[in-house]
Amino acid sequence: MSVQEQSPEEPGGVSAEEPAPAGAHPRSLAEDLRARDDSSLSALLRARPDLITPVPTDLTQLATRAGTRASVIRALERLDRFALQSAEALAVAPEPAPYGTLLELLAGDAGDPAVTEALPHAVAVLREQALVWGADDRLRLVRTARELLAPSPQHPSPTGLGPTVAEATAGMSPGRIQEILAAAGLATTHDAVSAVESLTRLFTDRARMSALLDSAPPDSLEVLSRLVWGPPYGQVTADPASRLRWLLDRGLLLPTAPGTVVLPREVALHLRAGRAHRTTEPLPPPVEPTAVHGPQVVDATAAGQAYTALATVEELLKDWDEGGPSVMRAGGLSVRDLKRTAVALDVPEPVAAFWVELAYAAGLLASDGAADERYAATPAYDEWLDLPAAERWTRLATAWLSATRTAGVVGGRDTKERTLSALGPGLDRSAAPEVRHRVLSLLAALPEGGAASPDSLVARLHWERALRGAASSDDLRARLARWTLTEAESLGITGRGALSAHGRALMGAAAPRPPAPERAAGPGDKLPVHHRHHHPAPPPEPRSPAEVAAAASRAGRLLAPLLPEPLDHVLLQADLTAVAPGPLRRPLADVLGVLADVESKGGATVYRFTPGSVRRALDAGRSASDLQAFLTAHSRTPVPQPLAYLIDDVARRHGHLRIGAASAYVRCDDDALLNEIIADKRSQGLRLRRLAPTVLAAQTDPATLLDGLRAMGFAPAAESAEGDVLITRADARRTPPRTAPEPVPDGPPSPDTTLLGAAIRAIRAGDVASTAPRKPSSSPGRNGALPRTTSAETLATMQAAVLTGGTLWIGYVNAEGSASQRVIAPVRVEGGFVTAYDHTADEVRTYPLHRVTGVAELADEQA
Repeated sequence: MSVQEQSPEEPGGVSAEEPAPAGAHPRSLAEDLRARDDSSLSALLRARPDLITPVPTDLTQLATRAGTRASVIRALERLDRFALQSAEALAVAPEPAPYGTLLELLAGDAGDPAVTEALPHAVAVLREQALVWGADDRLRLVRTARELLAPSPQHPSPTGLGPTVAEATAGMSPGRIQEILAAAGLATTHDAVSAVESLTRLFTDRARMSALLDSAPPDSLEVLSRLVWGPPYGQVTADPASRLRWLLDRGLLLPTAPGTVVLPREVALHLRAGRAHRTTEPLPPPVEPTAVHGPQVVDATAAGQAYTALATVEELLKDWDEGGPSVMRAGGLSVRDLKRTAVALDVPEPVAAFWVELAYAAGLLASDGAADERYAATPAYDEWLDLPAAERWTRLATAWLSATRTAGVVGGRDTKERTLSALGPGLDRSAAPEVRHRVLSLLAALPEGGAASPDSLVARLHWERALRGAASSDDLRARLARWTLTEAESLGITGRGALSAHGRALMGAAAPRPPAPERAAGPGDKLPVHHRHHHPAPPPEPRSPAEVAAAASRAGRLLAPLLPEPLDHVLLQADLTAVAPGPLRRPLADVLGVLADVESKGGATVYRFTPGSVRRALDAGRSASDLQAFLTAHSRTPVPQPLAYLIDDVARRHGHLRIGAASAYVRCDDDALLNEIIADKRSQGLRLRRLAPTVLAAQTDPATLLDGLRAMGFAPAAESAEGDVLITRADARRTPPRTAPEPVPDGPPSPDTTLLGAAIRAIRAGDVASTAPRKPSSSPGRNGALPRTTSAETLATMQAAVLTGGTLWIGYVNAEGSASQRVIAPVRVEGGFVTAYDHTADEVRTYPLHRVTGVAELADEQA
């Protein structure tokens, strides 16, 4: 629909009428937006980015889009509780409502100083987001928001109020209305309309209503008390009891359907002392510290957790170094593989899912895309390993902050009752980054070292996004907040529940300062000052990649001195163990991980040497002398004799048997050893037979034969076709280059300053084009239609405008067939094209003349 074809009944009260005279009340949301300055429009578009996707052609289209159901619902979902309560109060107030009426609905007859102070800010927020328009003496809620929030039998209002007297009596017979007037002590009138007005005046008159209720039977008042806070509907029989009859006769209860009565809104408001809500919440729940720790203790604890996080991710990917679990057909890890990973990491399964998802979000692991698709580390993992420890941590932390994949939902079910698996589809929760940033920001606002309770943080989040948290006490945002606290502690962003110094730097937050004195806001303020106790912090503007990188760099510099320095030595023990008193340098850790098995972890890691671990090192190409020299060079204690004997004994037997491919064969210079193998009953499954005194053939593959003989206690070695011993160390398996998964945004991304400026210029230029007066044309189009002129008239008018420097209004159809109107100043007409300054686009453009539907001159005052 073109701009001129929109009717005054467009969503949100948008109309295409001529602009109101200066100083007059706006007649629509479009006129209200037209009176705003650029900073106000910028605030609207930043708060509701869906309004500029795509950029509207003019302010009328912007107002129309702001009144659509989907956009209004999204805007309502982002309101804090008091702003939402203000909108709910406006939905039950007469339209238009003066500011004083709204204040009475929220503060009640007695008045509430906190409501009085907070209401100007709430109205400013509603006005800024184009949910409310009009001056303070004529506040209007956009029509779609009113339809969503106003009470109805199908959709009760959160206020618990019912319909007005006028709405409830709409289908009532005039005679019955006159009977109600007489029973209430009012004079009968000549028509139903004046009768309803008379009854409404009675119910809104505090003194007269009090006198009427003073004469009510106690049982009747008890009925009203049960309906007053909602739901306002009740059931009655065909022959109501006397207590109900007294109320029905006086209109204090009105029938809405057979057997159903409702408490009129005016009566409920009187019984509530004028309040629309049972509990008005103008102030956000405070987030107070439940414990305060020393900043040094917090930083040290968080640094320890950060180191553990790095070690855990390394251990996970080392476990998958030769190829991780298979990818399920539906995507993701199977339950069995997740359990196996949890055992390898020595953590519960939900924690294992978090580490797996974190490595995936950081781009360190992915599926390899092979026919037998498996998970493996990416090439980025090798680059990550080469970074200093603090930089490796910032990579993980920044990936976690922006990731929408949520490990906490693993094990749950999707809308089709399918189980959600780690690394599988369906784990994105768009609200996760926002909740993480908000939880950490609330922690940053506490004194340094202060830790808050999860319940107080959840209560604060529910207040700040009231509609999203209204479904249940355990909604997604509450679960995301609790997961955030747990995951931030595991990552080392927090320590003992308090935000660390490097965590604060990562968030770009400064240490909290005492609040500066602030003035009180008045009802006419468009952008009132935010009071730290009365208003939530405004949403932060999106940070650029450069700002994120700078914050991560500052966090890394603060964390680096707190991380332990890697060691180049271990302590060998006589019981075939080695103790690493701290983190080891990478070459030492890699070799020791092959030569020994990890027995226990903690502040000091204990490694145990076994025949199998020594054989593993020999299979990797090490000789006994290499291993002895390595241990001597990296141990602060002498190599114990039992360990030296173990290495020599395994090396002496290693490779005495040789296995190759026939299907497979075993060869050995000692035929007595081959006789021992054949005589062993455990070798029957290998189906061995003697080919020569020193050769056995098997009906199985070399790998199975190798594992079978090792299980029998022998130490065979694999050999190549040339007879050389094969080094069985597997190369690290890597995926092709992979990018980290992109976060799934919660709606359109927030626009940056450059985009906002360009969008506002385009909208204002389009608005000038749509509202500029035009001169009468010899063949004008219909009202609101594009101009229609012949090709000859179009060309002649264009050429004349070039000579006179005039400004024209044209209709234009682009190559896709989309029609639009533009205001242009022609500069040159030649070759079937017109080059002109386009006021709508604010740039010089060239248009084919055959796509111009028509042309009209602007009125003199607009030319």
